[in-house]
Amino acid sequence: MHIALPVGQGTILMATDMLESMGQKLNAGNNFSLSIGVESKVEADRIFNGLSAGGKVNMPMEDTFWGDYFGMLTDKFGVQWMVSFNENQQPQTNQAQAKQSEPANI
Repeated sequence: MHIALPVGQGTILMATDMLESMGQKLNAGNNFSLSIGVESKVEADRIFNGLSAGGKVNMPMEDTFWGDYFGMLTDKFGVQWMVSFNENQQPQTNQAQAKQSEPANI
């Protein structure tokens, strides 16, 4: 992953790129995938269903062997998405986020 962008309390939007050197055929919209981690299965289903409307489901939402509730889709604009929920990951509190952004004491 090359970017992580908090978009809500405990919700992080992540993205990565796709490379022809890795055997992937590039088209506008598939040269990256957006990954969003959410706080519940209900929220995962809501976001997945909304994004996949008019698009293509590549992998339906399901429990995976690595422990996430996960699915992949291409939206109606050709953008690839990954949606996941992991009940073992706790959202960061505002205090923990603030602490992470403080400069380290050396």
